[in-house]
Amino acid sequence: MTRELINQICDALPGSEQSDPWGGGHDAWKIGGKMFACIGAVADGVSVKTPDVETAQMLIDAEIAVKAPYFHRSWVRLPLETEEAELRHRIENSYWQIRRSLPKKLQASLPET
Repeated sequence: MTRELINQICDALPGSEQSDPWGGGHDAWKIGGKMFACIGAVADGVSVKTPDVETAQMLIDAEIAVKAPYFHRSWVRLPLETEEAELRHRIENSYWQIRRSLPKKLQASLPET
């Protein structure tokens, strides 16, 4: 996995936007102003949202992910060695969780999928 691949996956999701809110080379991907994926300045993986703390812990226990520093416990970091299919699955799931949590009016204003 590379930063470029992660950014390609995120960029392909309808309505996604990239920013560097903290400066220093972070890639924070958002939908409707809410983050669904983040690559740190060190670029040692991508942090994504999981449905809940239990899912995050299951991924950590299975050694698929590690705890995402500075994020809520429902977020995990997928390391660079993650297979592309798993990476894509986790990023897309994070995107859809965040998108569905947005206010209905905002959801309606986003590009169709």
